Amino acid sequence: MADTSVEITEYAQYDAKNRGGKDRAGAVTNTPTGTPTGARKLTSSRTRSRSARQRSQIRTAYTMLIPSFIGVGLFLMVPIILVLLISLTRWNLISDPVFVGVENYRSMFESPGFWNSVRVTCLFSLIAIPGAIIIGLLIALGLNRRLPGSTILQVMYVIPWVAAPLALGIVWNWMLAPSGFINEILGTHSAWLASERTALPVVAFVYVWQNVGYISLFFLAALQSIPRDLYEAAQLDGAGKLRTLYSITLPLIRPTTFFVMVTSFISSFQVFDLVYGLTEGHPGYPGSTTDVIAARIYSAAFTSPQIGEASAMAVFLTIIIVIVTVLQQRYFSSRMTYEMS
Repeated sequence: MADTSVEITEYAQYDAKNRGGKDRAGAVTNTPTGTPTGARKLTSSRTRSRSARQRSQIRTAYTMLIPSFIGVGLFLMVPIILVLLISLTRWNLISDPVFVGVENYRSMFESPGFWNSVRVTCLFSLIAIPGAIIIGLLIALGLNRRLPGSTILQVMYVIPWVAAPLALGIVWNWMLAPSGFINEILGTHSAWLASERTALPVVAFVYVWQNVGYISLFFLAALQSIPRDLYEAAQLDGAGKLRTLYSITLPLIRPTTFFVMVTSFISSFQVFDLVYGLTEGHPGYPGSTTDVIAARIYSAAFTSPQIGEASAMAVFLTIIIVIVTVLQQRYFSSRMTYEMS
């Protein structure tokens, strides 16, 4: 029995030293023998050093972002706030602004001309955006084959996008005149931009021609980032070109498609200078068929001038763009693949 008591006492001492408890003398032992005091100090020092380094990196990052914050604040947030405030006033750039509340919004929504501009802009976007994206994708697929002269073609496709839209509009207005270059080729004397039936489609055609090179370059970059192993595996499985396009290419370029759709939508809803050049400075001609909403904003601001109403229309345009962009993001968010390695 004595031997058993000694063993129990020794076990209690060992347990108290390693897990905390009472030793033989009744003292509480709280420090496990498995973690030396020096090791704890070293770990604590390393943690403090890591935290200080992280705080320093965060301060450096925010310091470098200060110029961007200033730029966004001065050239984005401040103008938005000013437009919101001006939309609540009646102002003609000469007399002092007069606060009128939501009167500008009420008159805007009651204006048949405003809703005609919204309709024209939506119709223009429905014509231009699908055409530009489909043609841009087809051009990118052709350029991706790396045929001789592809580099030269890439440069040629981008030139219209780099050029000033107003200058392009003036040139195309001359080419589409009854005695212009296009009619000379076709052997006709059609007034393409003077007909209510053809004016808007012609404007959309010029828009597509201008932007298709920009879109094709983004699609080309996306196509070249797809691993070739996927196409080789599809060929081994007996997949044809259409099946490969539908099952591999299109799903993997959805992030680019989303980006192109968003930027094209914003650009089409803000189109103005191209229309201004094509209509010789009379947006809406003929018969309000080319009266896009950006042109109506310009007319209200600098022709009337009614800065408050123009600001209200600008706010409405911004809200529409944000809503459609969010809807596009929600649609593509669950259908996009970013990891292709």
